[in-house]
Amino acid sequence: MKAWEATVRKTQAAAKKRANNIFGTAYVPHASDDEGERHEENVIENQSIGEVYDAERFLSNGDCYKGQWADNFPHGHGKYWWTDGCMYVGDWHRGKTNGRGLFSWPTGAVYEGEFKNGYMDGAGTYSGPHGDMYKGNWVMNLKHGYGVKGYSNGDSYDGEWCRGMQDGQGTYKWKNGNYYVGQWKNGMFSGKGKMHWRDGDRYDGYWEDGLPKGNGTYKWGDGSFYVGNWSMDPKDQSGSYYPCGSMLVDGNFDWDPQEVYNVRLKACRVCPGEKVPVLPSQKKLAVWRSSKGADPNVRPRRMSVDGRIEAGANKDLSPFDRSRRGSREDVSLALDDLGTRGSPIRIPKVVKKQGETISKGHKNYELMLNLQLGIRHSVGRPGPPPSLDLKPSAFDPKEKVWTRFPPEGSKHTPPHQSCEFRWKDYCPLVFRTLRKLFKIDAADYMLSICGNDALRELSSPGKSGSFFYLTNDDRYMIKTMKKAEAKVLIRMLSAYYNHVRAYQNTLVTKYFGLHCVRLNGSAQKKVRFIIMGNLFCSEYTIHRRFDLKGSSLGRSTDKPEAELDANTILKDLDLNFLFRLQKTWFQEFRRQVDRDCDFLEQERIMDYSLLVGLHFREPNVDADLIPAGGRTPTTNGDSDAESAPRLSRADMDKLLLDPAGWSSIRLGVNMPARVERTERKSDYFEGQLVGEPTGEYYDVVMFFGIIDILQDYDITKKLEHAYKSMQYDPTSISAVDPRQYAKRFRDFVLKIFVEDS
Repeated sequence: MKAWEATVRKTQAAAKKRANNIFGTAYVPHASDDEGERHEENVIENQSIGEVYDAERFLSNGDCYKGQWADNFPHGHGKYWWTDGCMYVGDWHRGKTNGRGLFSWPTGAVYEGEFKNGYMDGAGTYSGPHGDMYKGNWVMNLKHGYGVKGYSNGDSYDGEWCRGMQDGQGTYKWKNGNYYVGQWKNGMFSGKGKMHWRDGDRYDGYWEDGLPKGNGTYKWGDGSFYVGNWSMDPKDQSGSYYPCGSMLVDGNFDWDPQEVYNVRLKACRVCPGEKVPVLPSQKKLAVWRSSKGADPNVRPRRMSVDGRIEAGANKDLSPFDRSRRGSREDVSLALDDLGTRGSPIRIPKVVKKQGETISKGHKNYELMLNLQLGIRHSVGRPGPPPSLDLKPSAFDPKEKVWTRFPPEGSKHTPPHQSCEFRWKDYCPLVFRTLRKLFKIDAADYMLSICGNDALRELSSPGKSGSFFYLTNDDRYMIKTMKKAEAKVLIRMLSAYYNHVRAYQNTLVTKYFGLHCVRLNGSAQKKVRFIIMGNLFCSEYTIHRRFDLKGSSLGRSTDKPEAELDANTILKDLDLNFLFRLQKTWFQEFRRQVDRDCDFLEQERIMDYSLLVGLHFREPNVDADLIPAGGRTPTTNGDSDAESAPRLSRADMDKLLLDPAGWSSIRLGVNMPARVERTERKSDYFEGQLVGEPTGEYYDVVMFFGIIDILQDYDITKKLEHAYKSMQYDPTSISAVDPRQYAKRFRDFVLKIFVEDS
């Protein structure tokens, strides 16, 4: 420790000296530095690759490590001190805290428990500097699962957690003796629960956002009680008071139910938890890299184990352009993972926006104007806020509204420069309610579709002949559809509504509106549109896209490899990854896939697929991780091109700690995960969908959902099945019975999605 303290003082003095020099970025090696580095390199040269040995390292930035070491990284059991006073002692795996360990902060806070890939993950206990204490389960630095929390003010919570907040069943006890037992959501009372006050009063009923809402009973200590519907708005408050003698008093009593909100609950605030300023996964580890076999005139690089290389080192190389070589100093650091093996994965630095802007002169320009006029009319039409409890008549196929749009305008429509057309709304009340259910703001919806920015038409229509259009902000996708598809959607609309209402995490496509434009004239052409959410609407560029069905016939991309880009949709036989989800997410994913497949099977739907998008986390050419939302300059001057922002480890931690960030993460959207690369052996049989794992991992953000859910098993598909079954293996074709399709799809998806151990 004395040697370490001396190193700290020496480093601080050197830093101060450099700060006073206008050429502070220059590096002048000292003789003692060179001797120490040569000694370390001699020790390293005597060890074989992969061998674990005991070592003591005093690093250039003042950090110190003592413990087991392998391939220039902490590996095994060891202790690491940072110059800011943080310390970790425990298990390591290739430079990352992994296994059991203890992390302490200079403030006096301590975490002791399990770690995974640098995060607090598993069972562990955190003791804060001011008396806070949590003992329970963690996932990626956040309380998740069952745990007990003691607060510095004397309060306590015993129950379930989700993403760092109370969520599920739990009990909160205040220091003064009051306590709540019941359901929680996002850190607040929500659902059914009981509040007990120390004077004997209690409330038993439903809660929302931390307050009584809905049916409930308030009972006094003397046995009298009040039963009714509770609301913060006195207009919605109604109920009856029963005195101790069980005689009903119809509103004639002095007590005001609003007293519960204004007085009784004032002292029942949930204590906010302490915030940790620096997390273990955010600590940069400075690791000396061997210069064996390198140019003796070049100063050896120093780098951190999270992938950040000292500025100025090998700026011409990207981690995706380096291949793995024989010597240890050339180990590739592709995608922030030190365990990478095999040929590098290259992702584009610049990605063009999809589609062609529909401007004046485009063949579909008038059609776009008609669509925008119709949407503005439908969504902007005044009406009472819809209730989520819809009557069966709202789903009637005859429930549709025709509106005529003459160029000169009418009583209900504005004048316009397009040709005359008629506009049809299918089941308008249902889709208005769906937009409310999916939390779509009507003004934002109209602005995205009908604003000044034009739509973009995707370059090629789908296999079905449908055309796709994207809004300029990428939030919504508009698809032309056949009459048969519209009939299927209307037929299953009631079941679809009930399914998406019951399962908030459903993976099936979200639909926001079904419309039809009929152009006047001799042709009387009808064009039907479905408006749905764009799964890949994100601030992060999607680097890989997969459309997966679980079948093999014709399921490969017909483009040569040289023409593949970030917008290319790859298929089953192109898949070269396993998708690894955290335990809780994986369990929820399995449950939801089962629910969604059961729903689609019951509706006789087949030929759907799982659309998957991957955003890889990548250092830039200077090896500093680009902050979220950052942009790098384009080199080709193309105004339609966008540089790809990258998500760093620091950005990931910030995202996970911020409750607003967590609200953007849900099943299939903005999900932090890992992928493992797979390879098909040279002797693999035709139709093998899942390759062999290589042990090569990448940190990613995932997006996925089930799309194309409007194809039923009609006579056309039955004939296709019969015809193709005579020529090919019946199990390899897409057109199969819905029950068989659902089973094959489910089995395949649960082979490529696995729990991250």
